[in-house]
This record gives sequence, structure tokens and C-alpha cells, in this order.
Amino acid sequence: MSIGIRKNGVTHVEVNPGDIVLSKAGRDKGDYFVVMTVDGDYVQICDGRRRKVCKTKRKKIKHLGFGIGHSEYIENKLKNAQKVTNSEIRRELSEYYSANEIHEGEC
Repeated sequence: MSIGIRKNGVTHVEVNPGDIVLSKAGRDKGDYFVVMTVDGDYVQICDGRRRKVCKTKRKKIKHLGFGIGHSEYIENKLKNAQKVTNSEIRRELSEYYSANEIHEGEC
């Protein structure tokens, strides 16, 4: 993920396959996802549970939170056109869910 500045002063985030993102809007608000593909202002995301690899969710980039993390393992599989399984997606996201639960319990 890289961050640049547009000419009009609005921050622009460059998204790459394998990025871990947080949904900021919609019924999946607060859930973590892995970016599978990028298409202009939209990305295809999945979490391996509700949104599986075979039926990804198309979501606008502006409705996602970035800077959460990145999965090199998933990125390499996508670049090499290898099959990514739902269990691999869940495994990559599990550490983000467990880290978030720890921080929520500290209050």
C-alpha cells in the first residue's frame, strides 16, 4: 500500500492485492477482508467465511480502511496465478481478529 496526494489535495491510497482492509461502511462494517483484485475505484474483497474466494465482494475503495496489514503469502499466490483457498484467507485474517479482541478487552 502506498499513499500519494492528488492534485486537488485529496489523499489517494494505492491498493494492492494481498492488502488487509477494514470495512468502514455497509452491513459488513468492522469486518476484516483481503483484497483480491483492484479495478479503478473498486476492489474485490473476501474473508473466507461470508464472502468466499469464489464469490468475492465488490466494494468502493473509499468505504475501506487501510494500513491494517499486508499478506505476502496471498499476494505471491495471486501474482503466480495459484489457487487461494478460503482456509488460507481465514488463517491470514485470524491474527487481525485476535489482536483486535485483545485491545477491546483492555478498556
